Amino acid sequence: MPNLLIHHASQLLTLAGAPQRGENLGRLGIIPGGAVLIEGDKIAAVGSSEEILRRFPHTKRLDAHGKVVMPGLIDSHTHLIWAGDRAAEFEMRLQGKTYMEIMAAGGGIASTVNATRMDTPDDLYAQTRSRAQGMFRYGTTSAEAKSGYGLELTSELTQLELLLKLNAEGPLEITPTFLGAHAVAPEYTGRTGAYVDLICQQMLPAVKEWWRRQAPSRSLPFVDVFCEEGVFDLAQTRQILTTAKGLGFPLKLHADEFANLSGASLAAELGAVSADHLVKTSAADIRALAASHTVAVALPCTPFGLAQSQYTPAAEIISAGGLLAIASDINPGTAWCESMQFVIALACRYLKLTPAQAVAAATINAAAAINRAGEIGSLEPGKQADLLLLSVPDYRHLAYRFGGNLVEAVIKKGILYKN
Repeated sequence: MPNLLIHHASQLLTLAGAPQRGENLGRLGIIPGGAVLIEGDKIAAVGSSEEILRRFPHTKRLDAHGKVVMPGLIDSHTHLIWAGDRAAEFEMRLQGKTYMEIMAAGGGIASTVNATRMDTPDDLYAQTRSRAQGMFRYGTTSAEAKSGYGLELTSELTQLELLLKLNAEGPLEITPTFLGAHAVAPEYTGRTGAYVDLICQQMLPAVKEWWRRQAPSRSLPFVDVFCEEGVFDLAQTRQILTTAKGLGFPLKLHADEFANLSGASLAAELGAVSADHLVKTSAADIRALAASHTVAVALPCTPFGLAQSQYTPAAEIISAGGLLAIASDINPGTAWCESMQFVIALACRYLKLTPAQAVAAATINAAAAINRAGEIGSLEPGKQADLLLLSVPDYRHLAYRFGGNLVEAVIKKGILYKN
């Protein structure tokens, strides 16, 4: 792999340092006219163009004049793998049905579970691969991706297997999550407790054993739960996550999307890597998150997709000293959005973040939300060479404009991909 020196960027955004907590959010580490040296799949040097060009005069060069150079975007909450669509349900919502009403009538997650179970692995892979490629073109270089549209062991393992295959193919790098507790399996309707017992007693141990055979060199996947009224209550969520933690799985949690069940406080108590959605999160939950290392992940595409007026209380999370990230929540029901650029634009308009805060929330803090802040999310020597070249001279265009694609080229693990 040839080395590459990118120089004379209009703005080089380094995001150097630790994930950005509270009022520190938005420190971009901008180097005007900056340069970055890539050696193999790693960043070797960052600084002014004059300095880097002088130190490495014979390295292959790429002139980034008039362009922003920044870390690749990280999407820390996705439901990337599914079959079919739910366009008809979108029309139902426009006619006045709520998300939970549609779900109670057998639509929502259950509809996608049925389509995904019936699909062939090859077709499911093809649909997922197409979405992953779209995300990459829009500048997402790493993403978390959940299972959860099978709700029985064989289908859930198939989804995890396809996510591992997609990660191996690249270029999008995928961190998998097991979400067997996305909803109650249709076979267990009215017997939520029995389904929770199934997850704890059979599915989680089987996933761990399967993972150790299939991906022995990788850490165990995250385990996530949809803690929500009509899905899994707080006690059931605690049972699943405590069991998962005892088996060595790292934790994530869907919390407070439609009702406040104190899921965010549970996530903080159990040391979950992130608590996500957080629309109905209370002041007490916000304080609990701020006192922990759990990243609060806002998903602005979801209330936007549902035409709701309430969003994650980002200002309160920041004021309390919390770690805030943003993600797409790409899924077939509420947020079919492959563009983290659009997530940034929404975050500025509805979460009231500044463009700098939104960029930090989509890079270094998003890396923390998937336990990878030591490897990706900023441009620093020793980190993985995941970069974007934007077709604009000022990073604020990422928030100012929306609906298009400002990514001119993506560099993933030192390899250049032009849009």
